[in-house]
Amino acid sequence: MAGLTNQIERFLKLMLEDSVDGALEIGRNELASQFDCSPSQINYVLSTRFTPHNGYLIESKRGGNGFIKIITIVEEDDYISYLLRNLAKEMSESRANNLFRDLYERQYFNKNEYLMARYAASDKTLADIEAKGRNTVRSSIVKSLLLSILARS
Repeated sequence: MAGLTNQIERFLKLMLEDSVDGALEIGRNELASQFDCSPSQINYVLSTRFTPHNGYLIESKRGGNGFIKIITIVEEDDYISYLLRNLAKEMSESRANNLFRDLYERQYFNKNEYLMARYAASDKTLADIEAKGRNTVRSSIVKSLLLSILARS
């Protein structure tokens, strides 16, 4: 399943790169037919690989003429501002790591900054904080890191 998920992700990202405006509109059923999978597999790829934390917005219409519109967030300040505006009050370690990886790939972080951010927000670092409060503290750490990115641009 991971192989198919990766194939669908690569296909959509290539189509986005070829688009003029950084947006792609495609039929969910059409895409599922092309990859010989169910539409729910397409939904899975979209919900895990094309999130705002990964630099994408998704518009979706279900039904007989259902389509997916994937929009790449391109403006740096807009992207960071968007992340700040939509930052959850709680964030899991996994979600924070996905965001840090995206920031590294978009060159907001160098390799050392990426590794430090991951370590700073890790469960190991937050071990002295009660388990139910870690995700709140982690979200605050992520917010501070995002603000530092804005401060240097």
